[in-house]
Amino acid sequence: MAHRYADTGEGRGAEGHDPDADFSLPGWLYTDPEYFDVEVARVIRPSWQIVCHVSDIPKPGDYHTLDYIGESVIAVRGEDGAVRAFANVCRHRAMRLVEGPAGCAKKLVCPYHAWAYELDGRLTGVPMKSNYPALDMTKNGLATVDVEIWNGFVFVRLEDNGGPSVAEMMTPYAAEIAPYRFEEMRTLSPVRLRERAVNWKNVGDNYSDNLHIPVAHAGLTRLFGKSYAIEAQPWVDKMSGYLADKPSNDRWERLYQAHLPRAEHLPEAQQKLWLYYKLWPNMAFDIYPDQVDFMQWLPLSPTVSVLREMAFALPDDRREMKLVRYANWRINRTVNAEDTWLITRVQQGMASQSYTCGPIGASEVCLRSFAKKIRRLIPEARLHKAPAPGWSRRPRPVD
Repeated sequence: MAHRYADTGEGRGAEGHDPDADFSLPGWLYTDPEYFDVEVARVIRPSWQIVCHVSDIPKPGDYHTLDYIGESVIAVRGEDGAVRAFANVCRHRAMRLVEGPAGCAKKLVCPYHAWAYELDGRLTGVPMKSNYPALDMTKNGLATVDVEIWNGFVFVRLEDNGGPSVAEMMTPYAAEIAPYRFEEMRTLSPVRLRERAVNWKNVGDNYSDNLHIPVAHAGLTRLFGKSYAIEAQPWVDKMSGYLADKPSNDRWERLYQAHLPRAEHLPEAQQKLWLYYKLWPNMAFDIYPDQVDFMQWLPLSPTVSVLREMAFALPDDRREMKLVRYANWRINRTVNAEDTWLITRVQQGMASQSYTCGPIGASEVCLRSFAKKIRRLIPEARLHKAPAPGWSRRPRPVD
């Protein structure tokens, strides 16, 4: 199994080697409420999150929502064609403006007191406006949220801490993904939410973990043989495997191998390539010759997360393409069930007082890269045991 580390300042024996680099993140980080609040503030709020594809909101007034970490965000197409994002919160009494994952509106009108906002966020309608002596219409438009459109996908960010854009994170692989024509894709399946009794990091750790593939995923091992490889760039992990020529003894795997049609837009080297990318900190997309699946693992509490999933593909009505997309789903349904069993039991182990942190292999380059960034943002993550309560409210040392 191949592995490569491209992150900076890491590696065994390197000058300035981090003494914690050979250890996993400690177990208390996966259960502690005080640490969870710090992590949400320093890691999740400043991170980019996918909402939808631009084709999901093609007309003025079309919107999609994303709810996470106590916030609700609306991504909406304006009258001028631009995609903007706002907090789904009325500036009057904090009422949610829209409900549900998607919709269309000429204006965003609060269902509580009928305050009305244009699609560009401006407040333009207030019943009994003269009754509000402190109201400044120009200062009470919807709170804006950062938006980035990357290859046709809409991302939002609650706070800007100077971190990279999605495009910057994916720069090392821009040429590799270009042939897939993301901008031309359309939604294959709508958003699906699945709650899991695990810390959000547990999901991501498992996604990037290379050593469990031959142990716990018999199907993927049959499909990839020994071609599975991983590597870590500063802000993205890459996993990949080539479909084996030997027919699998599993019905759906064998069907996928036999009937996968040629994708004329892909180079020969990518006709039978499965690609997996994990973007910092909690988002991934799986690229197959037949479709692309996105997944986020959004934290709900220290020990509960929700998986938000959606699938996209280029329009293709060929019978064999429909067949292999169904086979793909059947294959990955099994993989997902195997992963759910694994991460649930890892989460239970993280709660044991017998566990602090474990040694991490030199080949586990993706886990090393993630842990390094967590420790940089939250120095207390280096502690093998939880500090005394109240640690997060003490003044942080000045660098």
